[in-house]
Amino acid sequence: MRLGLALGYWGRGPDPAQAGLAVEAERLGYESVWTAEAWGSDAFTPLTWIAARTKRIRLGTAVAQMAARTPTATAMHALTLDHLSGGRMLLGLGLSGPQVVEGWYGRPFPRSPLTATREYVDIVRQVLRREGRVELAGRFHTLPYTGEDGTGLGKALKPITHPLRAGLPVLLGAEGPKNIAQTTRIADGWLPLYWSPLRTGVYEASLADLPAGFMIAPMARAHVCDDVAEGLLPVKAMLGFYIGGMGHAARNFHADLMARMGYEPEARHIQRLFAEGRREEAVLAVPDAFADEISLVGPRERIAERLAWWRAGPVTDLLVTAPDLRTLRVLAELNGQGP
Repeated sequence: MRLGLALGYWGRGPDPAQAGLAVEAERLGYESVWTAEAWGSDAFTPLTWIAARTKRIRLGTAVAQMAARTPTATAMHALTLDHLSGGRMLLGLGLSGPQVVEGWYGRPFPRSPLTATREYVDIVRQVLRREGRVELAGRFHTLPYTGEDGTGLGKALKPITHPLRAGLPVLLGAEGPKNIAQTTRIADGWLPLYWSPLRTGVYEASLADLPAGFMIAPMARAHVCDDVAEGLLPVKAMLGFYIGGMGHAARNFHADLMARMGYEPEARHIQRLFAEGRREEAVLAVPDAFADEISLVGPRERIAERLAWWRAGPVTDLLVTAPDLRTLRVLAELNGQGP
């Protein structure tokens, strides 16, 4: 199992420590570094900043939101950064949810998410392969555009720039069982939002036919500390926000996932508290057991024991969100790697 560093997206502003964390992760033998986006900072610009300060570590988006860019624009970002970094790009994509897609991007959330994802990936692949003009008569994506409100002058085009790698890896952030199963068929890897090494059966049916070399790269908060309860607070804060606030009460993929993982009453309770404006109570309502099993928190010996659980399953790349250099170094040592 390889290690990656997940930096996420910015809060109020850029974190000046992130570039240093990425440089140290590369020195320690980490395989990859990942950035994200929500409705603030974008995923590609910070990754380019990191690319200029590193030499070997692979550069991933976990995830770039599909609604933020047309498929061809996303492919342009990916092929450009792949060239500038010497072939280190990993393109992670995700649909996000109705609240963000319609509230932030002002676009309709697709009524058939699987079809929309499949079409998006198809177009990205066409750009990267550069075998001909990019064309698709899709339900959600049509190239050239043929809508009645257009000019009718659209022309199918072939990318001017020759991509460095036709097979640049494409990964998908998927949560629903059908979406995960489709991911194994159309992508090079899967980016789970929550992964419990104690509940791999939740995904067993969706992962029944994995192709060779397929990446399974979940994110997990990691923190070497003495007080486990205190170390879990940031995990619970994240879960409270995603389960309670990142989606509508009637359609929240994150809450649905927590429910499938065996915590349905708790997930619905968190949603209700958050909807009522009782955000601190929502965070405290996140079960310690759930926060603990999807993270790596506590003294070194405890993390060593739990890291073995992660290595025993199908995970190929563990993407850790680590707040300090000490945690990065301890994980590298426990995973048998180093400078």
